[in-house]
Amino acid sequence: MNMLVRVFGAATLAAATFTAHAGETLKVVERPVNETTVDIGAKGDSVGDLLTFANPVFDADNKVQIGSDQGYCVRVVVGKSWECFWTLLLQKGQITVEGPFADAGDSSFAITGGTGKYVGAKGSLKLHPRDATPTGYDFTYVLK
Repeated sequence: MNMLVRVFGAATLAAATFTAHAGETLKVVERPVNETTVDIGAKGDSVGDLLTFANPVFDADNKVQIGSDQGYCVRVVVGKSWECFWTLLLQKGQITVEGPFADAGDSSFAITGGTGKYVGAKGSLKLHPRDATPTGYDFTYVLK
């Protein structure tokens, strides 16, 4: 009986923690200013190359820095896509993300977890380049 109470209590606590952000949409802008590509495969853009980054993240108006992100991507299809994993670092917690990053256009990622306010986070992220360069990306985190 005590075990059942502990399991039920833990499940209730997890659900209560998760509902703190369920249904939340978080819109931010990433400025790609701290990125390094490591040429691991054949010379030039090739399968297996590594992109590492640690970039500032700003509010939706791209005015106030609210955090940062850091992670890495591995080149999987030359000229087309990378497979990426990163963590968004905010004052009240972190959100982890993974999935394919397209060289052109929008990309979609899975939210795979989090800490602090975002413990148990899941959902999706839409990444949209702000311009052709790009000088920034619009990130829309949809937490479920």
